[in-house]
Amino acid sequence: MTTEDTRANHYTVLETFEPIESLLEIKRSEFIGHAVRVESEDEARAYIESLRKKYHDARHVCSAFVVGADRDVQRSSDDGEPAGTAGIPMLQAILSRRTTEDENSPGTDLSDICVVVVRYFGGIKLGAGGLVRAYTDAVVQVLDQATLVPRHRLRMGRIATDFAEAGKLENELRAHGIHVDTTEYGAAQANIVIGTFDSPASQAEVEDKLAALTAGMATVEWGETRWVG
Repeated sequence: MTTEDTRANHYTVLETFEPIESLLEIKRSEFIGHAVRVESEDEARAYIESLRKKYHDARHVCSAFVVGADRDVQRSSDDGEPAGTAGIPMLQAILSRRTTEDENSPGTDLSDICVVVVRYFGGIKLGAGGLVRAYTDAVVQVLDQATLVPRHRLRMGRIATDFAEAGKLENELRAHGIHVDTTEYGAAQANIVIGTFDSPASQAEVEDKLAALTAGMATVEWGETRWVG
């Protein structure tokens, strides 16, 4: 899937690709929560398998992951726990995680994440309701330790200009809040590569600023998109 195929043009991810870990103890059972940022289903499954090997003596290694801007890849596993008491609650904890303090925004767009909860059984049964709460709380606890950041889809554009004007225009664009990616120098002209949030309104705003800066002499040729963040 390319960036052009996604319906969403922004979502939320973990800030880094470093795994996060936390421990929750309930009635002598240990629930070790893990979370990691992933970029594909294959990466998520590889991470789960790595934890299975690490915790080879654990009673259960339950997991859930969500991948993609549209969150269209959603998988979960109870790994031997009673059906519906581990994987689905873990998945729901991801899907319902608030990612913004704005009360007017849904703020539940966390994706590209895999969570795993390793359980060492302590000898006391928790019951179906207790397991649901335990696995949910284990994911909530590990996510509480994470730093979340927005991931945006940028629309890239090129502005053709004379060599002599390229440096000055590049500085003016930055001064007016326009993201300048790079400047490409060809045989006959320079091309300033810019990026803006992938929406008609953002593109129109850039075009208006460019027209004002150059008295209408320069235009933007919009091209591919790119995810950043």
